[in-house]
Amino acid sequence: MNKVFVVFAIVLVAGILFAQSPLSGVSSAITDLCKGVKGLLPVAAMLMIVLAGVIYAAGQIMGAETRARANVWATACLTGALIAVLIAVIAPEVMKAIYPDLQSGISTC
Repeated sequence: MNKVFVVFAIVLVAGILFAQSPLSGVSSAITDLCKGVKGLLPVAAMLMIVLAGVIYAAGQIMGAETRARANVWATACLTGALIAVLIAVIAPEVMKAIYPDLQSGISTC
């Protein structure tokens, strides 16, 4: 019991020390995250659209059960692509709402 209390106290003190240190890297980290989202998600969405077309076409030449499964998979790919595009468009605005003091860093991404 005593060891658990000591470990908890050390973790608590370490958390307080790190919380009081200046977080100068937050702005660059958020900007990098925003750039990554805007760079990766549109490409992934386009690949998912192409994959949906390939899955749908391949399913059409198969049997009835495989055709039905292929339609479900193609629909899932299209839904994923739509969500990826929405995240890529909305993410910078959400980051600006969460971190209002970082407007200049986020607007550059």
